[in-house]
Parts: sequence; structure tokens; C-alpha cells
Amino acid sequence: MAVSNVRRLFVRELCEIYDAEHRFLDGQVKMVHKATDQELQRAIENHILQTRQHIGSLEQLFGELGEEPRRETNEAAQGLVSGTERGIEEAQGEALHDCLIDAAVIKVEHFEIGSYRGLLSGARLVMGQQSMAVDLLEANLRQEEETAQIAEQSAETLLQKAMQAEMPEAEGLVDKIKRVKDRLGDR
Repeated sequence: MAVSNVRRLFVRELCEIYDAEHRFLDGQVKMVHKATDQELQRAIENHILQTRQHIGSLEQLFGELGEEPRRETNEAAQGLVSGTERGIEEAQGEALHDCLIDAAVIKVEHFEIGSYRGLLSGARLVMGQQSMAVDLLEANLRQEEETAQIAEQSAETLLQKAMQAEMPEAEGLVDKIKRVKDRLGDR
């Protein structure tokens, strides 16, 4: 797609996030079955529903622009998905799978957060501050930020489970470290 003005640039970026959301949806559908941690599975299942909503919101936005929804290959999204698939194949053990999946969610969410922030700037300029496009993009952004926060909060717990699976004798050490961190946090 030739980019000859700001509106075309905005549409191109929209096509790329549309492609990314589709790729990430497909990836999540695969990952949810590979995750063994129930909280991680629930978080992914919830985000699958949100991602479908994001795709619907983007389709509405295409309509607002008078454009047909179309995907423009998003190579960064493609790389995030393929890198995660490779990592999961190489990981030895369910706990490590869960850590890799959670790390992938964090990476994807931050990619999407950056993409939606850029799109919001474009939407405000191209369509106006009070447009439906801004509302749709802000809603998607909020959900991506919430998902990133959930994934970031579970990272340490998943890593601790992986450590315990590797070295059951380290369980006492992990608990000691947690108690020390809790005491330091109380100060």
C-alpha cells in the first residue's frame, strides 16, 4: 500500500494491527492448550475473548474510514508468534512452558500497547478527538494494559514453580527469599 499522506499511513497501521490481532488470536488458541497453570489458562481464555472484541472494534474502525478490513503483514507480530512457538517446543517441562507462554503474553501486550498508542495519535489527527475511533482504540488499549499487568504479576509465581520443579530442595530457599522480600516491603 502506497503511503502518500497521513490518512493512508493511519490506514496502513490499522491494517498491520488488524493482522497482528489475528496472528495473536491464533497463537493464543494454540497456547491455551499448552499452558498447565490454571490461572494462566484462564487469563489466556479471557484474553481470547478480548482479542475477538479488538478485531471487531478494528472492523468498526475500518467502516468509519470507509475502508474494507484487510490485513497488511505485520512482521513484528509474525516474529513474536514464531519465536514463542519455537521456545515452547524447546522448553523441557510444563512449568517452563508456562513461563515462556507468560513471557510471550507480556511481549505481545507491550507490542500491542505501543501500536494502539500510535494509532490513537493518528485517530485523533485524522478523525478528531471526539470520534468513535478514539473510543474504540482507547478501549482496546485499556484491555491490553490490563492483560499486560496480569501477566507481569504472574511471572514471578510461574518462575518460582519452574524453580521448584527443577530443584524441589530449592523450595525452602524460594520461601525464605519471599519472606525476606515481604519483610522488606513492610518497612
